[in-house]
Amino acid sequence: IGIFDSGYGGLTIFDKIRAAMPGYDYIYLGDNARSPYGTRSFEVVYRFTKQAVETLFNEGCQLVILACNTASAKALRTIQQRDLPQWDPARRVLGVIRPTVELMDKISKSKHVGILGTTGTITSDSYSLEIKKMFPHMTVTGEACPMWVPLVENNEFDSPGADYFVRKHLEHILAADPEIDTLVLGCTHYPLLIEKIKAFLPEGITLFSQGEYVAASLTDYLRRHPEMDIRLT
Repeated sequence: IGIFDSGYGGLTIFDKIRAAMPGYDYIYLGDNARSPYGTRSFEVVYRFTKQAVETLFNEGCQLVILACNTASAKALRTIQQRDLPQWDPARRVLGVIRPTVELMDKISKSKHVGILGTTGTITSDSYSLEIKKMFPHMTVTGEACPMWVPLVENNEFDSPGADYFVRKHLEHILAADPEIDTLVLGCTHYPLLIEKIKAFLPEGITLFSQGEYVAASLTDYLRRHPEMDIRLT
């Protein structure tokens, strides 16, 4: 199983997947040299993601998880529909947005959800479109946090300087919709800011971190697709 992210934020997903499914062999690929992806165009994100998936396939991976929300938003569907049939129809490429969206109606009591993500993820409207498709009664508000990934990649996520950017975006999204009761960390880097986020988050709001839910969804996927049984023997 290959796991791809724009940097090392995807390790927050990998950690949960490996804990849930220790019987598999994994390769993790983080594109730190070209991070962040969030401000890049659809075409560039698609090209970079395609290169990463090809690399992981060439290393023998039968299944690749796009842990990166921006790559899931901007490249997943094109790779699944255009490239995968040409490479090898028996292999799979999966993202992290759908497993997250599937749980929103169960978790949110107010049915007002906020998405914290990169500029690319938010402008793509991927979360809003998927949630509205599954749960048309829900209200979705997105907030782009362009400085959060650089803070993590530069090991500044626990610095006093991070406080300003965390507080700013939390205040902005909650002002846009005061009824929000669930905030999705729609980027794999953001769990590394979780203590900062909790410090500025009002009581009564659920903070949704993707790792364990993506791991559970992948476990279920492999159970439902025995043809993808690629455990070590």
